[in-house]
Amino acid sequence: MFEIWHWFDLIGVAVFAISGTLIAHSKHMDGFGVVVLATVTGIGGGTIRDVILDTPVFWLHDSSYFVAIFCAVFISIFVLNRQRNMPAELLQVADAFGLAFFAVMGMQKAVMLNMPDTTVVIMGVLTGCFGGVIRDVLAGEIPLLLKGELYATTCIAGGIVYTQCLSFDFGMNTAMWSAMAVTLCLRLAAMRWNWVIHVFKYPKSE
Repeated sequence: MFEIWHWFDLIGVAVFAISGTLIAHSKHMDGFGVVVLATVTGIGGGTIRDVILDTPVFWLHDSSYFVAIFCAVFISIFVLNRQRNMPAELLQVADAFGLAFFAVMGMQKAVMLNMPDTTVVIMGVLTGCFGGVIRDVLAGEIPLLLKGELYATTCIAGGIVYTQCLSFDFGMNTAMWSAMAVTLCLRLAAMRWNWVIHVFKYPKSE
């Protein structure tokens, strides 16, 4: 079972690294900038999670995470150099998959440490969202977490599904797949139909 979780973690790192590379490409960064942006996107959220949970940071003794990042960077660079013009939606789709993978892995880490359900959900949000927050801040963009369609809310929904599946003894695999599917589908649907949570009434532009 550990191997399955580890592979999910690596996939999540790689997908987020791809989204970081795409942002670096759009900002015309050099090679070092590409690697930095891909790396902080891939491991930033999980690093914050582990520091808060006071557990060893996951990548310190496991170089496979950096292998996943570098492979994702090289593949992305190769495709971008050949394709030249990439669809604008590609970044958000890659980010949505990374969000779903990482949110579930953050929840899983909290469950393994016997954290309460509320903490499990919060760790899912941190792991899924904050690598992207660091990426966007470094790139000079308003983080996706703070604007546009549903983002962190999708992780919360996935976290509720995850914790409820466990409370009803549906099994770990069912909980992981269900939470991942809910998070991903909600994020993609929000992108497609522009689902947002309005709290302010703004005057209509003249």
